[in-house]
Amino acid sequence: MTQRVELATVMDRLAVDELITDYAVAVDDGDWEGYRGLFTPDGRADYRSAGGVEGDAGQIAAWLAENLRLFSMRQHLIVNRRVTFGRWDHDTGDTAGVQADYVNPMRLAPEGEVSAPDFVCGGRYAFELLRTEDGWRLREVVVREKWRRLPAPGSRA
Repeated sequence: MTQRVELATVMDRLAVDELITDYAVAVDDGDWEGYRGLFTPDGRADYRSAGGVEGDAGQIAAWLAENLRLFSMRQHLIVNRRVTFGRWDHDTGDTAGVQADYVNPMRLAPEGEVSAPDFVCGGRYAFELLRTEDGWRLREVVVREKWRRLPAPGSRA
């Protein structure tokens, strides 16, 4: 591998990492316009394993906006990112796959009230990305929730 190719790969990894971070921040901050902008025009997401829906980025943004209003605090942590470039047949280096674990603590308490998270879930994401004229974008996001901890019975939630 030449230094030029190695540098391009490092730059792609940084751009992919930034896109995944932007995804987490958009969900946590409720930036649904920003969320939709992270996807290709035909981009889709599947949240069914977490009790959600599957659809295009606009449908998913609307579903998230409605359902995440319950939580006054969200902190999406996406870790252990494994990036693979050129995963699809006949690829020219313009696709990538990311497998990453997540932990998502959230709080049901009213806005402004300071308390510990009382709903926590975790699992694994599978992201499929495409390089576009506007940079790397999400083509598909699949959530595979593995566990969740709910508020204790009788707790103030």
